[in-house]
Amino acid sequence: MKNFGDRLYEACVEKNSAVCVGLDPRLDKIPLHIKEKAISKNKNTFKAAAEAVLEFNKGIIDAVYDLVPAVKPQIAFYEMFAEEGIRVFRETIEYAKSKCLITIADVKRNDIGSTAQAYAHAFLGVVDLFGEKVKVFDADAVTITPYLGWDGIKPFMEACIKYGKGIFILVKTSNPSSGDVQDLCMKDSRSVYEIMGHYIESWGADDIGKNGFSPIGAVVGATYPDQAKKLREIMPNSFFLVPGYGAQGGSAKDVKNCFIKDTRDVMTGAIINSSREIIFAYEKSEKYGEKDYDKAAREAVEKMNEDLRKAF
Repeated sequence: MKNFGDRLYEACVEKNSAVCVGLDPRLDKIPLHIKEKAISKNKNTFKAAAEAVLEFNKGIIDAVYDLVPAVKPQIAFYEMFAEEGIRVFRETIEYAKSKCLITIADVKRNDIGSTAQAYAHAFLGVVDLFGEKVKVFDADAVTITPYLGWDGIKPFMEACIKYGKGIFILVKTSNPSSGDVQDLCMKDSRSVYEIMGHYIESWGADDIGKNGFSPIGAVVGATYPDQAKKLREIMPNSFFLVPGYGAQGGSAKDVKNCFIKDTRDVMTGAIINSSREIIFAYEKSEKYGEKDYDKAAREAVEKMNEDLRKAF
């Protein structure tokens, strides 16, 4: 199986883009014509909501798949609609993969070893279904939390190696109160996030791809550029998944420290996530209304690509 770091690197180079589109659909923001269509077939049910989400997601994916390397559906926006939402989460991943996009399941899972193994089977590997090996969500990567230590990471890492998948471990997140825990300093003056960075670099050290990246990446918020600079020094072999761009206040200049400049003078080593600023771009657009939400999303991606390239 090809190393996930190589796969992501090659996707970024092919598209000349570091943009990851966050598929975080909010029912109240989905265009009315999509919701009315779903309700006409399914009334006011979880299925109607889920079908509206799926059509909306497909419209976004169709509009941007040639411009970006990856998409990231956040599972909370699907779990809201019970089993129908989980079905659509799975179908969204399948549809994005059919368009040759890298899919990152933003699920932030972890637990003790046996439970972490079940999560890894579900999102990255296969499950044994009465003697038949079956893929469940089959995402290319997942986000996970690290605070149970290595035994909670190991099952995911094993799945990465076996199936060519990746993981992004929360290190320095973009939310305002992240410092309550992540910035705490130990006796040796290192912060929790710095220690976690060292762990990630060591955990991935034995599986470095030809382009210099392991399958273990780090979630590093765009809202903390100084910390990102430190973490890039600590983790030269890890891809960064960078939330916080746009709506949360992070700018192209803020994420510059997350990148690595390679010999081809291309942006690499990081993918910058944007959700609301892209998928609901029609709300701020003077050019496109909600019926052209997909066109507005494409324009937003083009602008973000340009902004990142200029900053780089």
